[in-house]
Amino acid sequence: MSNNGEVAQNQNQRWLPKRIILVRHGESMGNKDEGIYGILPDHSIPLSPQGIEQAKQAGTLIRELLDHDSKWKWKVYIYVSPYERTRSTLREIGRAFPKSKVIGAREECRVREQDFGNFQDAKKMKQLKEIRNKFGRFFYRFPEGESGADVYDRVSNFLESLWRDIEMKRFPQERGEEVNLVIVSHGLAIRIFLMRWFRWTVEQFEVLKNPKNCEFRVMQLGGRGEYSLAIHHDDEKLKAWGLSAEMIADQKLRAWGPQKRCEQKEEEEECCMWFDAFFYPQQQQQQQQESSEEDEHENQA
Repeated sequence: MSNNGEVAQNQNQRWLPKRIILVRHGESMGNKDEGIYGILPDHSIPLSPQGIEQAKQAGTLIRELLDHDSKWKWKVYIYVSPYERTRSTLREIGRAFPKSKVIGAREECRVREQDFGNFQDAKKMKQLKEIRNKFGRFFYRFPEGESGADVYDRVSNFLESLWRDIEMKRFPQERGEEVNLVIVSHGLAIRIFLMRWFRWTVEQFEVLKNPKNCEFRVMQLGGRGEYSLAIHHDDEKLKAWGLSAEMIADQKLRAWGPQKRCEQKEEEEECCMWFDAFFYPQQQQQQQQESSEEDEHENQA
């Protein structure tokens, strides 16, 4: 009876990829010289020689990660933005993977770069980006282009498709193998993806740091059946990326969960913190300032 119950439970257990790895493209010629945006369409700008080397190195690092953690029993499925710099990045990353380890690859337009308009004038774009910094990166819309909120909508739509792919088990695997999803995209799209997945607020998004060229974020499945950045990345790295103490604590909660006796208390405290931050922002800012002054006083003492 017990064995039958275990079999039924295993059959009904939800299958999930082991990791979702978000990779920003390598250095492009546009990263070296913004004037090129006035000559070539954004989607056609290629990688620089340095970007090609970065992509090769990223492929090696991802391969080493999978070999070490998964003991060779792994496969990858890849989504890639249709831009030339992301496709070229994928080609170089892919050289590190044996053909037998790649389930497939799909071009995915919804994880493309934020649209800034058509041909771009470097001086005008500099002015517009200064305005964006004052207005807010998420809501500012470039003339003839997109806002971060627009990117959020299409990334949300992509996530719905991603979950359908997972639910319908479109990633064939052998028994005991771990499937890893690799998404080769752009800096803003990656930050928006994480914001949407972890339900971060606009304010939390605004302080996130852009990934460096070919830097990657690893979302790994934890024991609670949730993905977390904290399994592969340490606190120092998460803090450097712009995650607050509360966001890092949430990543750890997703990875390992709280102690049972503290779970309810922590959830209540987290709820109260969110409520206070939302409805009493000035009070929270004052508390943060007082806390900073206390820390400064202690350091001086």
